[in-house]
This record gives sequence, structure tokens and C-alpha cells, in this order.
Amino acid sequence: MLSPAVENLVAQLTRLPGIGTRTAQRLAFHLLSIPKEEALALAGAIAEVKERVRFCAECGNLTEEELCGICSDARRDRSVICVVEQPVDVVSVERTHEYRGLYHVLGGALSPLDGVDPGDLRIGGLLERVARGGVDEVVLATNPTMTGEATAGYIADRLRDRVTVTRLASGLPVGGDLEYADEVTLGRALAGRRPA
Repeated sequence: MLSPAVENLVAQLTRLPGIGTRTAQRLAFHLLSIPKEEALALAGAIAEVKERVRFCAECGNLTEEELCGICSDARRDRSVICVVEQPVDVVSVERTHEYRGLYHVLGGALSPLDGVDPGDLRIGGLLERVARGGVDEVVLATNPTMTGEATAGYIADRLRDRVTVTRLASGLPVGGDLEYADEVTLGRALAGRRPA
């Protein structure tokens, strides 16, 4: 029904996360309806980001330089490293304005069923950073999923007796109702309770 070029565009768009066939078709038709300059500007931005952006040599965050802006910021607390799965997680933590330490981006989470083993992640780099000294605490901020929990447990075991290892608190979200909380979330909220 569609031309081969449009079919190819739809197929490429469906490869993006969260984009199904219908959304890809809507995006393709939108791109066809806008001026050629706008579509080429989008294509140029994609090409530029693929050309210029790379991973920070120290932490694995996204950067256009050798070191990311966080690693090169002398005002950051170098005694604390927050371990996250992906660069987008750095953005989430930074948005809180509560954390002033450094980061270490693993590049994923352990998942033996999917073929992701410790050697596939940047765990070795984290261990090297801790071994160099100067790090007092490692904050494990992996996702609260089975793979995220397994990754946090694996890293905690490797760092035990070397530095203080902490985990992000978990429990009930602000504005949530007890009635709708699942057992695991409610259990963690009870286990992590603190003085009022």
C-alpha cells in the first residue's frame, strides 16, 4: 500500500523503543508533510549526535569530550559514586538536585537469560575506580527490577569490606494509597521505615 521508501522509514522508526507500527506510520506521514529543510534538520541532528557523542572515559556517561561535565567538575564530591544502569538514569538523579557526587554508568544490568554477564557491563571499571582510593561510599541506584536487584547484589558482594555500599531507599510513592501497594513495595516501605 505504501511506497518502498515509506515502508522502509516506517520499519526503521519501529525499531525505536516504544514506537509501534501505527505510531511509526504517523511519524512517517508527519515527516512527509513538513518542509524538506525540517526533515533534513532532524536527519542532520541524528547524524551529528552519532558522530560527536561518546561515553565518558571515567564514568560511562554521555559526552562530547574525553570526560563528561560531571567528572570534570571539581566541585563534585569525589568520595561518593552513584552506580546507575544507563546514562538516562544520571539525568533522573541530577534532576533531584540532592546528589553532588560522581557517577558510574554500567551500560545495562546483569541478565544471564539475555546473555548479559558481568564482563558485558562496566563493573570492572567501577572496581578499578574504588581500588584507586578516595572513594568512601558507593550508592547502588540500579532499577528495582529482578535484573537491577541482581546487579546491585553482585556489585555489593564485590565491594564489601572495601567501601561503604548503600542502596537507594524504596517503598511507597508520595501520593500513593496503601490499598493499591503491592506486597513487595509495602514490605520494603516497612523495612526501610525511619523516625518521624
